[in-house]
This record gives sequence, structure tokens and C-alpha cells, in this order.
Amino acid sequence: MRERIIYITQFDLERLEGILAALGEADYRDRQDIEELEAELEEGNVVDSKDVPPNVVTMNSKVRLVDLDNDKVMEYTLVFPKDADIKAGKLSVLSPIGTAILGYAEGDMLQWRVPGGIREIKIEKILYQPEAAGDYHL
Repeated sequence: MRERIIYITQFDLERLEGILAALGEADYRDRQDIEELEAELEEGNVVDSKDVPPNVVTMNSKVRLVDLDNDKVMEYTLVFPKDADIKAGKLSVLSPIGTAILGYAEGDMLQWRVPGGIREIKIEKILYQPEAAGDYHL
């Protein structure tokens, strides 16, 4: 797995930092993926919305993922917690897979922690990215 550079817009960064701050010392603090997200946001490459590479998973991106352990194909839109609805394919950025895919690019393979261990997934395709479509304030 390669080390990644998170590309994040100032707009999304502020919203994510607010959400993480509101978590305080809640149960989320025991999750390593949330701690990794916080660290990535601190070290991330904050860019103007117009400068985000079009192949990177950003907030409100719709992605096609492949679970490399069982070849299962999944499509999700990465959303803020208040918009999450797994039945509608809207995945919270605070879910383990949501924190895992943020900042990765199309074609990347990554590890995803699940209760039973570690799974490997691939970002097969970015079906929609707000910044690439000119939708800068979703």
C-alpha cells in the first residue's frame, strides 16, 4: 500500500474538523480509523476546489469499489454523517470504509479494517466527483 496525500478543500476540511471536534471523547475515539482521519486532515494538502485532481475520492464523490477478497462490487457516495443512508448507498465518512477511501484515487488498492480482520479493496472507478463536475459546495 502506498502512502497517500489527502487532497481536501478548505470547505470540506472545516466541516470535517467541526464534526470531529463535536465527537469529543465519544466512543469514536477508540477507533483507529477516526484517529487516522484526524492525522490525515492535519497533514493533508488543502487545495482550492478547482485544483482537486479529478480521480481522487472527495466528499460527496460516488465510487465503485471492489472487495478483492470476494470480488464483490459496491457503489457508494461518500457523505457527511447527517446524510448517511446505507440503503441508499450513502456512506458516512466516519464509517470505517468511509475513512479508508477518502483521499484515495481511482485504481488504488487499500486495506479496510472490519470486525473480523482486514479486507482489501480497490477503488475501481470514480463515477462522480463534485469538484470535477463544478459542484463546489455540496
